[in-house]
Amino acid sequence: MKKYLLILFTILLIQPLYAVSYPKREIRAVWITTIYGIDWPKKPATNEVTRKQQQQDLCNKLDRLQEAHFNTVFLQVRLRGDVIYPSAIEPMNRVFSGKFDTSPGYDPLAFAIEECHKRGLECHAWFVTYPVGLVKSVTSKGRKTVVKQKPKLCKLHNGEWYLDPGMPGTTDYILSLVREIVLNYDIDGIHFDYIRYPENAETFPDKETYNRYGSTEGLTAWRRNNINQMVTRIYDWVKQVKPWVQVSSSPLGKYNRIPRVPNAGWTAFETVHQDPQFWLRQGKHDMIAPMMYYKYDDFYPFVNNWADNSNGRLFVPGLGVYRLRESDGNWSVKDIIEQLDYTRSSKVAGCAFFRGTQVLDNTKGLYEVLKNKYFKHPALLPPLTWLSKERPGIPSDIKVEKIGKELKISWKKPENINQPLTYTLYYSKTGTVSINRAQNILATNLRATEVFITIDPDKEEEFSFRVTASNRYHIESKPSSEVYYYLSKYSK
Repeated sequence: MKKYLLILFTILLIQPLYAVSYPKREIRAVWITTIYGIDWPKKPATNEVTRKQQQQDLCNKLDRLQEAHFNTVFLQVRLRGDVIYPSAIEPMNRVFSGKFDTSPGYDPLAFAIEECHKRGLECHAWFVTYPVGLVKSVTSKGRKTVVKQKPKLCKLHNGEWYLDPGMPGTTDYILSLVREIVLNYDIDGIHFDYIRYPENAETFPDKETYNRYGSTEGLTAWRRNNINQMVTRIYDWVKQVKPWVQVSSSPLGKYNRIPRVPNAGWTAFETVHQDPQFWLRQGKHDMIAPMMYYKYDDFYPFVNNWADNSNGRLFVPGLGVYRLRESDGNWSVKDIIEQLDYTRSSKVAGCAFFRGTQVLDNTKGLYEVLKNKYFKHPALLPPLTWLSKERPGIPSDIKVEKIGKELKISWKKPENINQPLTYTLYYSKTGTVSINRAQNILATNLRATEVFITIDPDKEEEFSFRVTASNRYHIESKPSSEVYYYLSKYSK
């Protein structure tokens, strides 16, 4: 991974194009959609050549995210009742191999996690919760589909199969899939999508379920409670097993009809019986990334509403960059940037972009303005202080060594630490290193204990370096002692 850090250092030396503030800590996330190969993979892998091409395609995308200083990927791992990894519970989607329940010759989830981590990106398993597919699609998946295996849990609604949230066995089934991912993969988070009743919920065919299990409360309250109970149970299980694994979701962008926007239309609470603010208040979510794919009064007041009700957990507005496409609204980049400016001024935890393709294809110049302006410097991830407050030890024995046209900066892991750590390397060319400024971050979320940077070996330059360690709760250590290095073509 040396070459990526060389590119990173070069980018940091470019002067700012515009005046902009740079937060030291900020979530910079992107959703990578696998259903239909919308973002990845573009082609199925049917032999060794196409398998390598498929893998390289993901690596190229992750390289560009790293170059633009993103730090989080929401990777779609459960699509519509099928998955992207070898599962004992559900079939593998055919997007990777061309056939349902057939491996492309590797485990896409394991590969993606490893490649994300190499580049300092967290990888969260994006999980479509209740929808399990159109009738034709479910039929083509064979006997392994949940509709065949557990038909009592499923309801047909408007031509599509759904798990019924009111059936007691539904949470058991979803939890079994969460267990499979959390126990078998080094995932950084479980991220729920479609964690709600479907569109036109008033016609969802759960009358029999309600009569049997929900007669003590009204239908809408019972439906919300069904989801609340599932969220609570899954969150509690995850925290018992791997407490650093974050639990998050992407609810509808408008929670409810607020006084400023009384005619908000489609909302989470009223329309699809989703109560994410309850999950935040009860401490059963670590992060919320609402799908705020609107403009003007359908966006800005709801940023405030979410921020005011996040209970100290991470609120990350989801920005609808897919709307830059002519067929999806033909927004301008200015529309997105104004939303980004507003969210930063509102002191929220960061932002997430849907979808990956519109970012990576530089639609209307979006990627370039993020890379060269808004995300010009790396950013650490916000600390999960409600899960842990313990700071790791301090890295030691910082060494700088000139090797040809590179500087090698290395350090030792803090003593008596068994848990995995990541590292942040700070630098200055003008004196003392401040660890409070994003402009001084050379690289972050590093898993190795060494970094190589390119230099001009004939140039006279001064460098100062400091290193910190962070645990899986993103709690940062105190900085190491400062190390000074004078670069010269002459031996010292």
